[in-house]
Amino acid sequence: MFYYVLKYVVLGPVLRLLFRPRIEGLENIPEDGAAIVAGNHLSFSDHFLMPAIIKRRITFLAKAEYFTGPGIKGRLTAAFFRSAGQIPVDRSGKDAGQAAIREGLGVLSKGELLGIYPEGTRSHDGRLYKGKVGVAVMAITAQVPVIPCAMVGTFEIQPPGQVVPKIKRVAIRFGEPLDFSRYAGMENQKAAIRAVTDEIMYAILELSGQEYVDEYAAKVKAAEQEAASPRKFPGLRR
Repeated sequence: MFYYVLKYVVLGPVLRLLFRPRIEGLENIPEDGAAIVAGNHLSFSDHFLMPAIIKRRITFLAKAEYFTGPGIKGRLTAAFFRSAGQIPVDRSGKDAGQAAIREGLGVLSKGELLGIYPEGTRSHDGRLYKGKVGVAVMAITAQVPVIPCAMVGTFEIQPPGQVVPKIKRVAIRFGEPLDFSRYAGMENQKAAIRAVTDEIMYAILELSGQEYVDEYAAKVKAAEQEAASPRKFPGLRR
């Protein structure tokens, strides 16, 4: 219930008024039945802008940190994400990917829309990064279409580290549904799930016009942070 209050009374109208999103391809979202909406992830604002313009309810797999913050702010954040229908996923540990897949398949089994960011994290520099294969495993296992989505301009309004977004117009583009029924029963084959994931990422790339990087975003970000950190040498006193 609170999800629709947020969508149609509290957040939705405000977001539409402030950011005046240009919406393309909304007709590609099926009116009913299970489907995956797979998008690029440029900004914290993405969590709210895309659901605000989709008529159906959409559930995202959100990082568990949004639900475990300390203090009043942490509790309010957790309550907000739960009320908005988001599912916490622990991204640490070797079983994190399997946990996300289980949660996602649970949403799809109910005939609902599942939102996912195949890059696994926000882009730290506005480029599009290599997709993780969980989206392919879910699409093949559940035999559901994947609708590619591109957020355009959200990095400029709220890049990582910026708390308050700039008021500027953005665009949200949905591509035609991708059918992967030809891969039925191949969700455990590495070549198949990599091929499906790459096809999804290419569709997102065509919609977004971003520069593509054939590496995982988290890996590139970690390498850049390590390179920028002060070097420590044995015997050097600080």
